[in-house]
Amino acid sequence: MKMSSLKKYAALLLVLLVPSLIWAEGARETETEEIQASQARYVFLFIGDGMALTQINAAEAYLKSQTETDVGVEKLAFSQFPNQGLTTTYDAGSFITDSASAGTAIATGHKTLSGVINMDTSKSIKYTTIAEMAKAAGMKVGVISSVNLDHATPACFYAKEASRNNYYNIGVQLANSNFDYFAGGMLRLDKTPQGQKNVHEIMAEKGWLIASNRNELRALRPGTRQVYAYSKGFAGNALDYAMDMKTDTISLAEYTSRGIELLDNENGFFMMVEGGKIDWACHANDAAASINDTIAFDNAVKEAVDFYNRHPEETLIIVTGDHETGGLSLGFAGTKYDSAFTEIGRQKMSFEAFDHYVLKPFKQNNPTGSLAQLMPEIRKNFGIDSLSPYESELLENAFNASMKGVGEDEESYLLYGGYEPISVTLTHILNNRAGLAWASYSHTGVPVATFALGVGGELFNGYYDNTEIFRKAATVLGLGVPVLASR
Repeated sequence: MKMSSLKKYAALLLVLLVPSLIWAEGARETETEEIQASQARYVFLFIGDGMALTQINAAEAYLKSQTETDVGVEKLAFSQFPNQGLTTTYDAGSFITDSASAGTAIATGHKTLSGVINMDTSKSIKYTTIAEMAKAAGMKVGVISSVNLDHATPACFYAKEASRNNYYNIGVQLANSNFDYFAGGMLRLDKTPQGQKNVHEIMAEKGWLIASNRNELRALRPGTRQVYAYSKGFAGNALDYAMDMKTDTISLAEYTSRGIELLDNENGFFMMVEGGKIDWACHANDAAASINDTIAFDNAVKEAVDFYNRHPEETLIIVTGDHETGGLSLGFAGTKYDSAFTEIGRQKMSFEAFDHYVLKPFKQNNPTGSLAQLMPEIRKNFGIDSLSPYESELLENAFNASMKGVGEDEESYLLYGGYEPISVTLTHILNNRAGLAWASYSHTGVPVATFALGVGGELFNGYYDNTEIFRKAATVLGLGVPVLASR
């Protein structure tokens, strides 16, 4: 082609492309202006720790199986939200994140290393969280979790620490924060250094209102004093798994409902609610515990939906996960194309409750006991009776390992993941019968789902990184963090 022809061709391209480019830029500016104009007075951020699509879908399939024989799902409240997206979760040092780095990304919009809370990769620069920004803007702030409030995810909204394991330092930062409402699992007082005041003592000196039971929680009235409400579960002082809760146990939904009442004010509020024991159940490969805690998490979301229905023009609800845990698969080689979610309903207590209430006393009272002696409790709590030869061998080996003490070799870890061998094998057998399988005792790198309802909810459509959740939420809160909608 001659040079003159090339010039004419280039000119023609410019004539054709420039209007399109101008339109695209104009659309982008318009879109940004529309987003910045959409502001909410109330923002809920729900984080299902360890919850990806498989955890959600398993809960929905289980719910369907409890009421109907037809194959299908009974959707959770949040999976019916009109705005839905997919979110990547990798951190600054690994494709598979942990809760500290994932929480930092969601709370601050910055990537960091696993184990680090709201600091950069050099562990020298501290990041400001969306909760702190909301508080500085005059809003009230609440942080709620079904696990200990000094655990990684809740800590990512108020603390800055080089290691998520510095529980005492994290707890002191909670006590010194200006947030209005903390509720959930108890702070770990056993991490108090010798000679130091524990965090409860520090909070009492600072005038916090402390509620340790339902009566004290219900007696609280909105006011200027900060509130710390906690429960002590039988394991680790987190909330008990939903399937293990007694009638006098405060649920995640109740803490959420009470928090709404205490935080509601004309300046609005920001509330983060974590379903932390979804993750703990998946680490232990306990599908029943994970499913029941996912449902309990959804019940907490419903409290926010009720509030949204009263304030639809002022409220945004975001539901997401920080990562997937366990590599849960809705399918198992042994069942091929079949599944039977009704099998999950046979389990009456979590692995954790079985360890605590059944296995521990059995081992103490029967140091030379046999699997046959334990089988009545297994039938009662897991619904497992007749065993195939393959299952019998698995269970016998696991029972022996639990009675003698499991080793720390690679094979033992792959089989039991550091949990009680008999307990994790029981959940594996039951899960496999249901058509479920697990790939890991740790986190995985698959994307998580994000859902949104309310003001600015359209921002959460698309496929984006977890750091964008911070930017999108901050934009809707009017905190001066502009963002373009995902397209």
